[in-house]
Amino acid sequence: MTSRRQMLTGAAGLAAASALGLPVAFAQGSNYGIQGRQAPELEVDWWVDRNGMPTSFTLAGARGKWIYLKCFQNWCPGCHKYGFPALKKVADAFENNDRVVAVGVQTVFEGFSTNTRYSVRELQLRYALPITMGHDPGDHERRPSTMRLYRTGGTPWVIIISPEGRVVFNHFHVEPEKSIPFLKKQIA
Repeated sequence: MTSRRQMLTGAAGLAAASALGLPVAFAQGSNYGIQGRQAPELEVDWWVDRNGMPTSFTLAGARGKWIYLKCFQNWCPGCHKYGFPALKKVADAFENNDRVVAVGVQTVFEGFSTNTRYSVRELQLRYALPITMGHDPGDHERRPSTMRLYRTGGTPWVIIISPEGRVVFNHFHVEPEKSIPFLKKQIA
């Protein structure tokens, strides 16, 4: 019998990707994502808690919990159509569960005057997101650190990290109808 730890690493990690709707071919050979690898610490310059107050967040501080990380941009149409509604469903599903943490990071690689720190709080209020959210600004020369470290392909982007700190999902989008049952099964 395969342990949960074994399932999240190696070939069994592909089963998690498949359960969440990620094609196995993508998980094995894509230029995007770092699925199956240890999650690098986030290098985000600004965080706000669910009430809009300045805070901090680290993966090390969330060790032992499942992390659902949504990367977005304020001006991203796909984020508004799919990303934020999905994030809201996941955040609400695990709002009172101390074993799953939903976090949002604005990864700014374009639209620097629109995708600001202040838009993070506006989005938090607009979608009633009861989560910690951050701003990873990038600049006109380099992509934001989250995009570089996790090899994301744009926004919206979802990264799911196991309690042991391993990336088990790293792709543009996952339906909450798949991610919520997947996470509930992991914490059962």
